[in-house]
Formats: sequence, C-alpha cells, structure tokens
Amino acid sequence: MAVDLSNPEFLASLKARERQRSGKGMGRFALALVLLLLYLTPFYYLFVTVFKTTPEYAQKGVLELPDSLAPFIDNVVQAWTLAGMSQAMFNSLTYSLFGSILAVALAAAAAYGLTRLGLRSANGWFMLIFAGTLFPFQMYLVPLFFGYQRLGLINSWLGMLLIYTAICIPFPLLVLRNSFATISKEIDEAARIEGASEWRVFRSMIVPNAKGPLVALCLLQFTWIWNDLLFSSILASGNEVRSIMTALQSLQGTYASTGPNVVVTASLITSIPTVLLFIVLRKYFMSGLQLSTN
Repeated sequence: MAVDLSNPEFLASLKARERQRSGKGMGRFALALVLLLLYLTPFYYLFVTVFKTTPEYAQKGVLELPDSLAPFIDNVVQAWTLAGMSQAMFNSLTYSLFGSILAVALAAAAAYGLTRLGLRSANGWFMLIFAGTLFPFQMYLVPLFFGYQRLGLINSWLGMLLIYTAICIPFPLLVLRNSFATISKEIDEAARIEGASEWRVFRSMIVPNAKGPLVALCLLQFTWIWNDLLFSSILASGNEVRSIMTALQSLQGTYASTGPNVVVTASLITSIPTVLLFIVLRKYFMSGLQLSTN
C-alpha cells in the first residue's frame, strides 16, 4: 500500500507517535536515575561516614562531606581494638571455611547416593533431610541451647562448627541432587566396568563434572555462616569463640561508647573477606549458577 509522505495528517501522526515514544523514554530514564540514586545512597553514606570523627559526625549532617580523610585510620584502630575483631574474624573464618566445605562435601556424598546408587525411597530420604529448612531457625534455639548446655558445647568452637555444618547441608543437597541427575550414568557404568570403586567413581567422575556448582555452593554457604548472628549470639557469646557479627554487635547498644562512624567502619571491615572471595571465585560462581539454572 502506497503512503503519501507529503500528506500533512500522516506527518502529524508520525510526529505525535515520536513525541509519545520520546516521552516514555524520558520517563523510564528518570525512573532508572531515581532508582540508581537510591541504590548508591547507602554507599555514599558509608564513604562519608568512615572518614569522620565522632564529634564531626554529631555536629555535621549525616550526608555532608568530611573535613579530611585522616580519621579513617583512627576509626579502623578503634573498631579493631574495641570489638576484638582479630579473634572474632579468625573464628568466623574457621567456622565459614570448615563449615561450608564439610556441609557441601556431605551434601555431595548424599546427592551421589540418592541419584547414582538406586537407593530405595530416595525421594523420602531427600525430603527427610530437606524438611529441616521448612521451619524457622528460631524454633531450634531453645532445644538446641539446652542440648548444647548438657553436652558442654556452649561457647565452644566444635559446637558452632557442628550447627553450621548441619544447617548448611539441605540447600546444597537440593542443588547437587539436580546437578548430579543431569550427568550421564554411562560414565559410572564405564568406570565400574574398568574396576573403579564407588568412591573412585564419585571422586574422579562426578565431582569434576560438578565443579562449578560445588564452588558456588561453598561460596554461598561461606557467606551465610560469615553473616550469621542468630546462632553465634546465643551459642557462642564468649570472647574466645564469638563470631565477627557478634563482635560487631558489641559496638552498638545502650552501653556502647563508640559513635556511628566507628560502627560503620567496623561493618566495612567485616564485609571485605566475602567481597574478595566473590571477586576471586566469580568465574566458578557464575558457571555454577548457570549450570544450576539449566
């Protein structure tokens, strides 16, 4: 159908459509800009706060720029010494490292048994393990506290490692069960024909083919344990075994003598290990997410 480009009505309709499209585009851009500013506001607050002294933070506006960058070192020293962050960071590092590795290893072994060994009632065993995640963790605190008290595990490194390992098993089991199910069973059969044991099949055939999900799960569980405050504040409040989040909590409250600038600086310090871990392992993390999605 021929269109008369010299028709005034046709040209007017084109201009109206173009104005409508440009108006929608400007509205979307404005909305995106507002959302970006809202997203960046906490980072700006963090930046301006860690470079302020306590009197300066009280006298100036919350979002005002600091007078100098020098107070940052003093804030770091105060946060590190007052909260005892060296011991707390070491405790959280060991809890997160050993707890995540043990949980993912046990979940991988369970997923292998459920998907490759032809166990009877495999779905029932899976639901039994995964059922622990259906209830809020607060329900476990009272029986767990009294049980730990009888066993002498309150304020102990072993007690924290046990609870973190147990809690972090169900989710990796869910992911690895689906991941292992996608691996061809012909690999197992060929290895068994060659005389490989089940342990050899698991270690040499299954684990290398699920490297991405395994690393991603270790990273996620490491982050969860590192950021936990619920169990660490109840089961490990002693200075020798408390986690980094419990130490961070000690800087706040009614009897805390530190200002918000020191608390924010301590929060910045506690976030550094997990951020660095994500940066170093981002390739495995993204590949693990992609495999899990597929």
